[in-house]
Amino acid sequence: MPSAISVRTAFSADELRRLAAATKHANQSRRLLSLAAVLDGMSRTEAARIGGMDRQTLRDWFTASTHTARMG
Repeated sequence: MPSAISVRTAFSADELRRLAAATKHANQSRRLLSLAAVLDGMSRTEAARIGGMDRQTLRDWFTASTHTARMG
């Protein structure tokens, strides 16, 4: 079974969807929608599919964004 990925919860899933709708950058929108899906409890595989990436890329992206957030 895949291990859980840690997600910052500074934004709710609904807030992330609003941000995704407001951005003019398609890649950013897809990433935000993937993050919202993870917050809603969707599997990594399904959330990655929403973002147009594979499961490992989704995990790497979350790891990098969490590390950046910790750094300030």
